[in-house]
Amino acid sequence: MEPTQQDAESYRDRLGLDGDVVRFEAGSLPVFAVGHDLVLKLFPLQYHGEVPVEVAVMEAVHGRLPVPTPRLQGVGVLDDWAYVLMSRLHGEEPAVPDVEVSAGVGEMLKALHAIEPPAVLGPGDWAAFVAGQRRGCVELQRKRGLDERWLERIPAFLDGVDLGDELPVLLHTEVMSAHLLRRSGKLSGLFDFEPAMRGAFEYEFASVGLFVTKGDARCWKALVEAYGRVPDPRRVMAYALLHVYSNMPKHMREMPEGDSFDELAVRWFGE
Repeated sequence: MEPTQQDAESYRDRLGLDGDVVRFEAGSLPVFAVGHDLVLKLFPLQYHGEVPVEVAVMEAVHGRLPVPTPRLQGVGVLDDWAYVLMSRLHGEEPAVPDVEVSAGVGEMLKALHAIEPPAVLGPGDWAAFVAGQRRGCVELQRKRGLDERWLERIPAFLDGVDLGDELPVLLHTEVMSAHLLRRSGKLSGLFDFEPAMRGAFEYEFASVGLFVTKGDARCWKALVEAYGRVPDPRRVMAYALLHVYSNMPKHMREMPEGDSFDELAVRWFGE
């Protein structure tokens, strides 16, 4: 059962906090602003395991990125809800695609990927994770509603892409406008770290390409120039298929069209 407004106000009082409690509308987990300066994020019982990831990454990145991130203020359990109390960031969700936002994200990812991934992050074996994603890829996209003519092309495309051995980096995995803030023309916040992982940097670029640059070549160029490394479009396309949250029919409706995965790779993740 979702926490009510009364529940949230009770938690505020039990934590000795002050200020109005207002729930943020977006997000898969209950998140409340407490006054002007704090945010209370609640995790139901089945998601308690995500708290150590959120906390570890929040502490690892704070003060080390060119974009502000929340500062940990407290962690614990209230009734059946685990909670993370953090400082509140301010700004508005940026409109995308946007060249300046893309460049800011590229600079941010360069710094993020240079930070040692906290030990709590998985997967422990990236190659095994990728292999598991490959085994389930066609069936997942079939459930998403992908047309059969595209489904039958997935195995051959993935077989033709050498994902190799990349040094695992700290991945946010869901850098998108909904997890970014912008204020006075600059990025003013990155948040939501519980989906973080350790893995190949192109995995990050798959979601950023889908949700930030959105197939805009100028934005993609600004992103990779700020990052300082140009990823192979086919590798990024492969990770777009293998990403935990991949929804290829949705992506195809929202992104530039193409007649093959190779063509989509260039149009979505190329200059």
